[in-house]
Amino acid sequence: MNITIQEAAQAVGSHHDSSQLITGVEFDSRKITEGNLFVPLAGARDGHEFIEQAIANGAVATFWSWEVEKAPEGIAIISVSDPLKAMQDLAQYYLKKVGADVVAVTGSNGKTTTKDLTASVLAQGYKTYKTQGNYNNNIGMPYTILHMPQDTEKIVLEMGMDHANEITELSLLAQPKVAAITMIGEAHIENLGSREGIAQAKMEIADGLLPDGLLLVPNNEPLLEPLLAPLTQKIKTFGIEEGDISAQEITEEKQQTTFIVEGESFTIPLPGSYNVTNALIAYAIGQFFELSLPAIRRGLATVSVTQNRTEWLTAGNGAAILSDVYNANPTAMGLVLDTVANIPATGRKLAVLADMLELGAESSRMHASMSEHISSDVFSMIFLYGKEMQALKDVLAQKYPDLPVYHTEENKEQLIAEIVAEIQPDDTIVLKGSNSMGLIEVVERLQEMK
Repeated sequence: MNITIQEAAQAVGSHHDSSQLITGVEFDSRKITEGNLFVPLAGARDGHEFIEQAIANGAVATFWSWEVEKAPEGIAIISVSDPLKAMQDLAQYYLKKVGADVVAVTGSNGKTTTKDLTASVLAQGYKTYKTQGNYNNNIGMPYTILHMPQDTEKIVLEMGMDHANEITELSLLAQPKVAAITMIGEAHIENLGSREGIAQAKMEIADGLLPDGLLLVPNNEPLLEPLLAPLTQKIKTFGIEEGDISAQEITEEKQQTTFIVEGESFTIPLPGSYNVTNALIAYAIGQFFELSLPAIRRGLATVSVTQNRTEWLTAGNGAAILSDVYNANPTAMGLVLDTVANIPATGRKLAVLADMLELGAESSRMHASMSEHISSDVFSMIFLYGKEMQALKDVLAQKYPDLPVYHTEENKEQLIAEIVAEIQPDDTIVLKGSNSMGLIEVVERLQEMK
């Protein structure tokens, strides 16, 4: 970052005459380094309470919405009515100053992996920056923008939400050149009421799409079709065996998936045909920005994905672990189970499934529906964790009375003990559940086991 305090103040509708440079922006006073601007956000405690720590760590300026009389000495005070809004305004200003093209990605599942694939492709020809971790909300996205290097040419922003109108705010701030919707699933259906409501919320990503921009949407989603009609921007669909951009001849392996697009072969170091659709988005964006096929192929083949998204690990006893424990919804869980079913393995296949949250009144039915992706011919043992998984246990008991199913609602230690007692060195075990269910602890314990 290379802006002055005066420039930052003007960008947020305030005033300060200092020409001192700001080296970065932080809202956590512990992360402040010399020359930073401090943004005192309201949380469990008001960020203004940490101003002295921010100064001690080297902050040279701060947004300030408390009374002027409470402002400290030794730091430039930029008076604002709302520090969060000021950070968002500064991010929009900085984005325009840098001039980077924005690629925005949302969807019920796969948006982080799609962000990673897209950034890897674009990096083959452009200086590219992307959302770090899951900084994808109204705080995280402007924070990401404010952390991009001054010479960035393309920035890939993940946009998340759990209520209506949240993506509209993000899209209008970022004004993407390209926007993509990975899929419409059931995540946050408790808040949005229906898959129709989810589709409408995801389509908000087009609210800030530039007039000459591109929107990428899944081909097999009828809920989006009426929502696309009013748009004047270019629209392309993607899918398996169908769509404007389609993949054929998919070959799934444990560590990679190969597929054909327009007669050309591509490989991603990820399992599952559902990751192929994510790769198709990255492929289309690479084409839109006129990258060569070799560059796109290289970007897809060398992607490094964010941790805990479809990650192959090894248990302490040598068993193969497919960890996908960051989040879960019925569509995503079904896809992961199908992937494990299709992957060749020498030993048994086991599954550890935890509750999927925010499914509302349909929760029991949606958990029970996971039985459609489980067969006693494929899986040798199922471990279930959480109260909502009782519905799946009941269905499995009826369909496959001889399939061993272990279930606990709350005792994670007992769950871990059961898995450790059963897992063998040549087994393949998949773990999937909502992040707050804490299956990452199970993954870590499996890696540590003797």
